[in-house]
This record gives sequence, structure tokens and C-alpha cells, in this order.
Amino acid sequence: MSTGTLLSLNAVVTKQPKVRAAMTLREKANSELALDRTHVSPIRGTWSSSTSSRGEMSRKRAAESVSVPCSTPERKRACWGVLISQGSWADRSPLHDAASQGRLLILRRLLAEGNQVNIKTIDQVTPLHEACLSGHVACVRALLSAGANVNAATIDGVTPLYNCCASGSVGCMELLLQNGAHMHTLHTHFPSCMHEACRRGNSQCVETLVSHGADPDGQVPHLGSPLYESCLHRHTACSKVLLNKGASVNAGKGGESPLHVAARQDSTDLVSVLLDHGAETKLRDGNGQRPLDLAPPGGETHQLLVAFEASPRSLCQLCRLRIRTVIGRARLMQLPLLPLPSLLTQYLEHT
Repeated sequence: MSTGTLLSLNAVVTKQPKVRAAMTLREKANSELALDRTHVSPIRGTWSSSTSSRGEMSRKRAAESVSVPCSTPERKRACWGVLISQGSWADRSPLHDAASQGRLLILRRLLAEGNQVNIKTIDQVTPLHEACLSGHVACVRALLSAGANVNAATIDGVTPLYNCCASGSVGCMELLLQNGAHMHTLHTHFPSCMHEACRRGNSQCVETLVSHGADPDGQVPHLGSPLYESCLHRHTACSKVLLNKGASVNAGKGGESPLHVAARQDSTDLVSVLLDHGAETKLRDGNGQRPLDLAPPGGETHQLLVAFEASPRSLCQLCRLRIRTVIGRARLMQLPLLPLPSLLTQYLEHT
């Protein structure tokens, strides 16, 4: 058979709708699997904030959509039409879209009709991932009741709990933890749930994780400690939660401490919080520099560090630091349970 004939047959075959759709799906899978997976973000992609725009798009589509009851076959088909017309990806099911958009009635109808609750996309994304990323508590509850895998992981190791930390949904997080969600990552090079919450500044998620046993000092090699990640993104509230729960104030990334990164960014509030919790000002980073050397000359942070080094900590501060050290991190969270005067409890908790 001649080359010209083969090319003609190939052109005819590729024009068939099913073949063309399959080729498109295969090309999409190949391109996505070739992405760099060193850092991950909620559901798919790289370690960036690009998913926020996707979330806004989903919420916009949900707001513009029309709620259609599904009591008859005709209306059921209309429900599917609404979901499919809102830009579903080729490998996403109506169940994914219903979970993402918080359409609880349609979600329940799809589950009642026998749709697989753990149906996955090419990237191994489940409807539970979508519901958690969008913060739809009712949808998460419905999916869990239907048997959703609470620890399902995408090809990048992202779990539903990780997506809760990204969206800041404490309600969804509590449901997952009550149903056996794991707080540890599948691999050491993946960002942990704690790191994601700190990066996003979701202090309530940080507090929830610690209260359920997460390690506030859990290290990820390329990210450092959760406190370092929080200081890097200038989230004072998250830093306070971590420190009050017993996180090591000097644990950072490599040779750089949280105080180094806070001073370099001229974040006076963070520097003040770190110093109050016992941060060491004499530590040197890999280049032999102290936090004072990194602070912008003449700035408020520089002046604060100069004044601090010129005068020692007060006896009140030294006593508090020593008492907290003796108590130990494991028992710090039980301070409110002790029969102590409220002022003493507040003093020990830095509140």
C-alpha cells in the first residue's frame, strides 16, 4: 500500500468523533503527566496560587447556574445538561462538578442513581477533592456518607485534607478528621497539610491540625518548618498559633531561622512575636549573617533588633520561657485544664 493511501486512511480515521476525542484525552494526559511535580497545589498543577482563579471561576459558574429539580427523567437530563454546559473537563464527571459547585441536591441524586462516589479523573481527582477545595461542608458530608475515600490521593499526592487547608474550610477538615483522614504526606518531598495551611495563612486550620496531633515542627526538606513557611509568607496569626502550641522558635530551613526571614522582610510584628517567644538573635545563616544583618538599615525592624540586643530580656519573659520549656510541648495544650488563675494561664500562653 502506498504512502499516499496510508495518509488518506489516517486522515479519515482521525476525523471520526470517538477517535478524535480519545486522541484529545490522550494528549491531555501526556501533557499533564509531563509537568514538574516538585511542588504541588490543590488538586493539580504546581505549587502556586493558580487554583484560586479556578475556584473563583467555579463559584461564578455556580452563581450563574439555574437550580433544576430532578424529579423526572426529563429534568434529570436537564440537570446533567446544566453541569456539562458549565465547562466540564473531558475527564470530569457530573459528580465532580456538582461537588465543586456545592449543588447538594444534584449530588445526592447522582449518588442515588448509582454513580461511583470515588470516580477519578486522569489526575486521580475525586469528587471529595473538589468539595473540600470549594469548602462545601454539606457535600463533603454526603460524599463521606456514601463511602468516599477520605484519604484518596491525586497523582501529586494531594489529599482532600490538603485541599481543606488550601481553602481554609475548618468545617470540612473536622469532618475528614472525624472519618479517619491522615495528616501525614505520602512522600517527604510533598508539602504537608500543615505547610499548606501556613502558606495560605489559615490559622484556624493550623490550630485544628495541632489539636488533632499534627507536629508543629514537622519538617519538609525543601520548605523547612511550618513556622518558617508561615514567616516566609508574613502570616503573624499562624506564627502565633504555632509558637503557642510549642513550635520551636529557631527551627527554620537549612541554616536560616524564622527570625532571619522575618528580619529580611522587615516584618516588625513577626520579629516582635518571635523575640517574645525566645528567638535567638545571635544565630548565623549559611552566609554567616545574623538577623540584624539582614534587616533593612534604618527600618523599624532594624531598630527593634538593635534595641533588643542592647537590653536583656526581662525577668518576666525569662521565667515564662523557662516554665514553658519545663512543661513541654505535649502538655502545653492542656494548660487551660489546670486549676490555675486565669491571669497565670494567659501569661503562660502569651495571650
